[in-house]
Amino acid sequence: MYRSRKLYLPVLVAVLLIGCGDKKDGAATGDKKENQVAAKVNGTELTVRQVNFALQRVPDLNQAQTRAASLQVVRNLVDQEVIAQQALSDKLDRDPNVVQALDAARRQILAEAYMSRKLGAPAEPSDADVTDYYDKHPELFAKRKIYRLQEIGITAPKDRHEAIRAQLAASKTLNDFAAWLKAESLPIKAGQTVKPAEQISLELLPKLAQMPDGQAIVVNAPDGLLVIVLADSQMQPATLEQARPAIARALQTQTRQEAAKAELVALKAAARIEYMGEFTDADKEVAAPAEKPADATSGSEVAPGG
Repeated sequence: MYRSRKLYLPVLVAVLLIGCGDKKDGAATGDKKENQVAAKVNGTELTVRQVNFALQRVPDLNQAQTRAASLQVVRNLVDQEVIAQQALSDKLDRDPNVVQALDAARRQILAEAYMSRKLGAPAEPSDADVTDYYDKHPELFAKRKIYRLQEIGITAPKDRHEAIRAQLAASKTLNDFAAWLKAESLPIKAGQTVKPAEQISLELLPKLAQMPDGQAIVVNAPDGLLVIVLADSQMQPATLEQARPAIARALQTQTRQEAAKAELVALKAAARIEYMGEFTDADKEVAAPAEKPADATSGSEVAPGG
């Protein structure tokens, strides 16, 4: 279903960064239709090209929805142009934060445009590649499950992590563990979710696939730890033919990421890059130490209830 809010940011970037360029391109005969005026705001023209640019960024827009979507895009463009003109009148284009934001957006757009043109359309993977991927990821396909998970997000400093892990392993029930967290004045946020295998990160999925119902694992979170209890799971496998489109997309994405990484390495090797001052060590890419996700110890599984 068409939702206008998806259009707001892309259209705003288009208005601020490339809106003026559209008028210059209008000299070409083939661009006449796209450079027809869709609206004017205080004399400034908003073109069909700008409308089409925004529509291209709306996923799964069918022909029947295009008319309504086009009208909504024009309304958005007008709203944004009115605001942008007032911002220019207030000289916000000279505000240091705005200048930095525009520069960052310009840099990102140029980088994405270069990679898109350089890499081109991804090739279709071979049948052998698809079959190989299917066989190597049974947790996603042949042994695919639907997982019902109970999650407890714990806000805690790193020096408390080991104690929390030890208490989880020692607790007979999840309620016992939650009571201990409360007694220790550790803020928690609890929730429950149901997810199919493909919605779980590839780092976590193999562990969940091997866990019995009722067991818990602990993984790192930005502000502490996340306890994930496997309440239950149901087998719901996918055949090779059912999985083929998803596997093809995954392989194409993987190939594209690898090609983009190789291209970046080549570009950086050819560039003169100097890190200054406090950033002199920025070229030393050191992976942040990550704690190994800890399972609740055998014999001390945490039950989902109590």
